[in-house]
Amino acid sequence: MMLLQAVSLPTDTLSAMAPPATSMSLLDILVQGGWIMIPIGLLSLLTIYLIVERLITVQRAKIDPRQIMDRVRDYVEAGDIRGALAYCEAQDKPITRILRRGLERLGRPISEIRDAVEAAGKYEAFELEKRMDILASIAGIAPMLGFLGTVTGMIEAFQQIQNLQGNVNPSVLAGGIWEALLTTAFGLVVGILALFGHNFLLTRINRLVNDMERSATDFIDLLQEPVPRPRRQPETLL
Repeated sequence: MMLLQAVSLPTDTLSAMAPPATSMSLLDILVQGGWIMIPIGLLSLLTIYLIVERLITVQRAKIDPRQIMDRVRDYVEAGDIRGALAYCEAQDKPITRILRRGLERLGRPISEIRDAVEAAGKYEAFELEKRMDILASIAGIAPMLGFLGTVTGMIEAFQQIQNLQGNVNPSVLAGGIWEALLTTAFGLVVGILALFGHNFLLTRINRLVNDMERSATDFIDLLQEPVPRPRRQPETLL
């Protein structure tokens, strides 16, 4: 029993002498990652800005295409082209801007109206998809920057081992390794965020583009519908 107490005393003493674990803030962790954390941090800010900006743009472009086409159809069938133009200008959505291009060319050949509507549709689709390629590039660049930071950090760690001729404390070696892995972790986080935002926004944009294409087709079909003629009253014999 005395022997067990004698053995346990040095362990308790060493535990008391061990330095307390220090907590690090996020800023300290970022600093430990080295200079490669600067471009990764800038890419993270750019990713958040692009996702928010594109999300606001897509949200503003949303509208019920059936309601728009029903109102435009009513105006066109009633012969109120000015009313249809005023309605499209008041809505100011991608779909209504496309229809307005076609309404402004009424009276011209149907092929010219179709070309104007298609050109307006391509422009509106381009405006919705603008900057999406940057998000896709960030999704690939950020993880690669993280791997680059890890490789350079590991190179520095092994250089220190060589300079110390192998007399390295394992805790120091572990510290150099986890500092090198920080860049990979943050690069992957930014890449995943950019990839998720890109795919989410692209799905919403494709829905809007499909609505615009369907509305443009319905508008051209509306112009090609035959005008109903009034029924002739039967002649009465006097």
